[in-house]
Amino acid sequence: MDTQEQTELPSYTPEEERLIIRNKDGVPVGIKPHHTWTPKSIAIWVAVTALGVLGWWMLAVARGEHVNTIWFVVTAICTYAIGYRFYGLYIQRTIMRPDDSNATPAERINNGRDFDPTHRVVLYGHHFAAIAGAGPLVGPVLAAQMGYLPGTLWIILGVVVAGAVQDMLVLFFSMRRGGRSLGQMATDEIGRIGGIVATIVVFVMLMIVLAVLAMVCVNALASSPWGVFSVGCTIPIAVCMGLWLRFVQPGRITQVSIVGFAVLIGVIIGGRWVAESSFGHYLHLSPTALVWAMIIYGFLAAVLPVWVLLTPRDYLSTFMKVGTIVVLAAGILIVRPVVEMAAVSEFATNTDGPVFAGKLFPFLFITIACGALSGMHAMVSSGTSPKMIQKESQARMIGYAGMLMESFVAIMALAAAVSLSPGIYFSMNTSTDTLGKLAGPDVVAATPCDTANDPDHHCEELAETAVANLGVTDAHGNPIIPEWDSWDEAGNPTTYTGAAALERLAGDVGEPNVVARTGGAPTLSVGMAHILHQIGGGRTMMGFWYHFAIMFEALFILSAVDAVTRVARFQLSDALGNVFPKFKDPSWHVGAWATTGVVVAAWGSLLLMGVTDPRGGIKTLYPLFGIANQLIAAVALLVVTVMVVRKGYTKWVWIPLIPLAFDTAVTFVASWQKIFSTDPLVGYFQQHRDALAKLDTLTDPAAIDVQRAIVRNTMIQGTLSVVFLVMVAFVMLCALVRVIRTIRSGDTTTSEDPYQESNFYAPETMIADKLQKKLVEEYERVGDPDLIPGHSHAHAGSTDNTGSTDSTVSASS
Repeated sequence: MDTQEQTELPSYTPEEERLIIRNKDGVPVGIKPHHTWTPKSIAIWVAVTALGVLGWWMLAVARGEHVNTIWFVVTAICTYAIGYRFYGLYIQRTIMRPDDSNATPAERINNGRDFDPTHRVVLYGHHFAAIAGAGPLVGPVLAAQMGYLPGTLWIILGVVVAGAVQDMLVLFFSMRRGGRSLGQMATDEIGRIGGIVATIVVFVMLMIVLAVLAMVCVNALASSPWGVFSVGCTIPIAVCMGLWLRFVQPGRITQVSIVGFAVLIGVIIGGRWVAESSFGHYLHLSPTALVWAMIIYGFLAAVLPVWVLLTPRDYLSTFMKVGTIVVLAAGILIVRPVVEMAAVSEFATNTDGPVFAGKLFPFLFITIACGALSGMHAMVSSGTSPKMIQKESQARMIGYAGMLMESFVAIMALAAAVSLSPGIYFSMNTSTDTLGKLAGPDVVAATPCDTANDPDHHCEELAETAVANLGVTDAHGNPIIPEWDSWDEAGNPTTYTGAAALERLAGDVGEPNVVARTGGAPTLSVGMAHILHQIGGGRTMMGFWYHFAIMFEALFILSAVDAVTRVARFQLSDALGNVFPKFKDPSWHVGAWATTGVVVAAWGSLLLMGVTDPRGGIKTLYPLFGIANQLIAAVALLVVTVMVVRKGYTKWVWIPLIPLAFDTAVTFVASWQKIFSTDPLVGYFQQHRDALAKLDTLTDPAAIDVQRAIVRNTMIQGTLSVVFLVMVAFVMLCALVRVIRTIRSGDTTTSEDPYQESNFYAPETMIADKLQKKLVEEYERVGDPDLIPGHSHAHAGSTDNTGSTDSTVSASS
């Protein structure tokens, strides 16, 4: 470095210099932890705490006749801020203890395929998009049948002490172990036998989770050419963004973000026009065609270098995801709709809920799933993200804050759902068969309901009678009845009730009918449209916002499918690597293509069977999705607990042990009830026995086929529930043995990779402060060209045959 370059380096105050961490060559690699409390910062946190306490008081204690949904936004944001600043930081200082002088796998390996030091903002976008699937959108909507309060408590508080803790710790421990998968970490830390069992059960459950996510996406796109066009366009847009960041303007995140976001908005707006044009009918894809398209896309996203498609598409999707949720939150703040659902409904204490069967404990926590805690997140945190993170100190921002954002998605979905009339909510989320049972045979005979063809609006009349017989009350203590605020023919605001409300709602959103639109997604779309049309476009935009929300949900879910496919490939290759060492390299082309082929064949075949056989394939395994997902979380928290003990941090083992104990209780009790309950609404084997008994009384061939499918499916569901429960229990027993041995021996040897000095600097926080910006500027002058965006290409091009490098070129790139 010449004298002129020396004078160009930023200058630091003595206090700043004391905070800078440099390697043996004097290159900056990090900043020492530091924080000084000032009267201003104290006042800010006191105000945040007071506002959060007020929010909880309004939602959980006062619970007046009119609870405003604005308190969902305020309470969630304040609680998240406190959890991130204090509890997340406490865990970072006690258990994680990041060392930015230690090189991450992305820096050490940096092969441009799976290991790629990725800008923290882009990585946050990828991580959030990968973990945010169907769960935070539909889970809270379905759980609203038990009232708004139980779900609110679990979504907000559960993420602070459970979900975000799991995601951050799994990410950090995987990063310290070369980006190894959850199954491989279980093998290394718990033991070979327990690890193999954990790997197998997690992989099988992950295939079910993947197939369910893909099925939800297929269902959303099957009747939406707008969605097919918009989601399809994100692929070439993402590839262009990846190429631009790699070769044209490396490191220029702001520019490519603005352009990418603008193009995305244009595609979304133009997608409606395309769908309504003569070209639109080409985008009416059958479910089978969509399945094959998703299989091909999932394969390519899993084998191509992460910077080509997966990371930029997930980053692009995050604009859409976060932007829509922020707009919804703003809509709630402006419109201030009141909560119409009771705080705790009658269905919290019985198994008669028409949306899903089961009492509050344990099934509320299974249903909400990803909004507070999800095993799938642990797979991402031990899959793609630890191979791309630049510095150890970024783990809290990526892992903990990423999960907080997903929880905010869940609480906004819940707020949108409970702001609807309970009569509307139950009419949409109750199946046609259940509506018929509630209404009674006389009403069913008088109003035959076919949701696909109902010109006489019999379904609306059936739903009106059925919800009146539910025996529950709304937030004001009144019997529920469908109500919908709209306009009459003259354009005057009018409140419709009963069957007329359901008819008017369908007309407003541009659907033939909305009765028995189960699954949660259509209800969320109605809730979003009900709020957003009041701040954007008025009554004429109701249909736009509804179909926009449907498309948004499909885009939301697809980014989880592609990332988790790649993650499952890592899990499989790590497992095979214990037998065939070549597979341990996740970037080995043959291994990557072979393992990806196995993964997409597994979930793709389940999905394909599900769309071709109404009662087969993933339709058979769908009821296992919630418990399987939370069992993976139990395994992840178990592995984290073992690693904390083996690290010698027994004093702080309560941090992962508390969510582990709770999740174990939830999943084991739920599995036990599903296996042994004699309630036909809950127990698989009771449903199996009832179907067998009914089968002997039938003569109609169609009815016989239905009962045979029920007999087959319930036996599969019950058997797999037993297998999953026994295997996870065995892994827990192996882990307990390992913990006891570790405590007795005092051996703190772990499977962490050896320390390797870092030669790279990147800011720790999302928005760099003054000192961080100075260090970035210095590193661009003195750092490793292979790690500086835009320098590596010039560096590579200036290497002669002897391997020497032209330092002038690399320094000035």
